[in-house]
Amino acid sequence: MRRPSSSLLLLAALTLHAADPLYDSVVRKLDSIEQRQVKRGSSVTFTPEEINAWARVKVPEVVPEGMRDPRVELGNGTAAGYALVDFLKMRQAKGASTNWLIEKLIEGERPLRVGVRIESGGGRCIVYLTRVEIGRAVANQTVIEFLVKTFFAPLYPDAKINEPFDFDYDIDRVDIAPSGARVTIKQ
Repeated sequence: MRRPSSSLLLLAALTLHAADPLYDSVVRKLDSIEQRQVKRGSSVTFTPEEINAWARVKVPEVVPEGMRDPRVELGNGTAAGYALVDFLKMRQAKGASTNWLIEKLIEGERPLRVGVRIESGGGRCIVYLTRVEIGRAVANQTVIEFLVKTFFAPLYPDAKINEPFDFDYDIDRVDIAPSGARVTIKQ
């Protein structure tokens, strides 16, 4: 019996992502916002299922190694992201060297939970990092700052944490609720 080639398996995996109607829905909605096709004063809602479908495709593109099974849960003005992470593999995938002591502390896969609170309005937003859990340990402020500087900032150098930033694409605000994230366009 012949085994499928790796290129055939890759094609099948890409086809699965392309055929996900929830992911396709998010892409259409994001495109309509970015192309400023959404009527002024109206809103676009992303369901939790759509957000998770998008994360399953996009997270591996940004973090090709060291993170798997990403998912998001939404609350009232809050969101929590979950994934299994290996911080050492993430650093190595970016070509970063790590000293021996830090390497021993961060190697191995662990569950990660990141909690944020989001406030927005008037075309501005602040994302407050409220909690980071690695395995069963809750990170203190020093550890959180280290993780942001070492792992998050290299992936997203323009991101703002705990400080205001301006929305683009005429977005007025983003409201988070358990039922979804609603993006409202300026009047």
